Amino acid sequence: MNQTDLEKNKTVIARFDKACIEKNDKKALDELVADHVINHAARQGASNGKESFHHFLQLLHSGLSDIKVEILQQVAEKDLVVTRKSISGMHTGNFMGVPPTGKAISIEAIEIIRLENGKYAEHWVQSNLRELLSSLN
Repeated sequence: MNQTDLEKNKTVIARFDKACIEKNDKKALDELVADHVINHAARQGASNGKESFHHFLQLLHSGLSDIKVEILQQVAEKDLVVTRKSISGMHTGNFMGVPPTGKAISIEAIEIIRLENGKYAEHWVQSNLRELLSSLN
């Protein structure tokens, strides 16, 4: 894989972040996520396929407004892209069982995406989401 391919892979992640996370663009999600994707970050017992991405974005957008994603660092090697990012927004709706607080919040995450043919094929993430939710209660 050459440098141009690695940059293209990084661009796929940036496009997902802007179109899907910030704007909840379901069409873009369907274009950028493979039908056979495995989401290793899905809740135990829940779907870990493409539907898990739709479900998370529904939860995110029902609980937060003015969502912005900032890519802080990104490294690509072969078919993997590692991204450290911050997802921020206003907690204006019910978010994963937590009633709105009106507070500005930030989810800090490091994710690993394996791409196939320019689409998400596997997804892993570590974030501060649990700690954030408990601090809102």
